[in-house]
Amino acid sequence: MECKGCENKTQAVPYIAHEAALARMERTIRRLWILALVLIGLLLATNAGWIWYESQYETVTIDQEVQQEVESGNNQFIGGDYYGDAANGQD
Repeated sequence: MECKGCENKTQAVPYIAHEAALARMERTIRRLWILALVLIGLLLATNAGWIWYESQYETVTIDQEVQQEVESGNNQFIGGDYYGDAANGQD
C-alpha cells in the first residue's frame, strides 16, 4: 500500500543547518578527545604514584625452622602460630 502523495512530502535540509550540526559535532568530538587524553594521563599518573608508594617499603624475609611431629598430619604452621592438632596439644 503506497501513499498517493508520499513522493513529494520529503524536504531537503537547508545547507546552513547541516553545516551548523557538523560544526557542533566537530566541537563535541574535539572535547571528547581532549577528555580521553586527560583521563589517560591521569591513569598513568596514578599508576606511577602507586608504584612509587609501594617501592618505599622493603621486603623482609624471615627464615624459621619448624619441627612438627603429629601422626595425623593435620597441624599447620601459619605466620608463627600452630593450627590443627598441635595447637590443641593432641600430639
